[in-house]
Amino acid sequence: MSKIELSEPTEQERATWPKEVIVELEKAFADARGEIQPLVDIEMKSCVLITSKKGALRANHYHKTDWHFCYVLNGSIEYHHRPHGDTGPGEKQIVGPGQLFFTPPMVDHSMVFLEETTFITLGRNSRKQEVYEADVERIELVKPEDISI
Repeated sequence: MSKIELSEPTEQERATWPKEVIVELEKAFADARGEIQPLVDIEMKSCVLITSKKGALRANHYHKTDWHFCYVLNGSIEYHHRPHGDTGPGEKQIVGPGQLFFTPPMVDHSMVFLEETTFITLGRNSRKQEVYEADVERIELVKPEDISI
């Protein structure tokens, strides 16, 4: 198997990233047919739909070069995050339906699902397993035994 080459984000790319974790959505375009809600308009390589059961724990990792936007369709997520290398508990935010949040590279993050949840993840890198595994480093920001839902 060949070595996976991952490129660091450029300064130009970093300039397009949101400044806050929760991303304020642009106003939807609405007419008689319905609405179009802009979510993300930057170059990316993956889009996945994820469902999670109440009490499930996902992530508990950081990405070396990848970033992702997550848009919650239904349910709710307790999102934990901190800069990689920080040993404190980090911050926790509750994210619900219709909200978009952003995780840049080198940010430890975990998701605890407060109810059955469906969300879309839009990412910089390919989601092919070998690419994903070359970029991700697992950590334990949230301990499974500490989840009480």
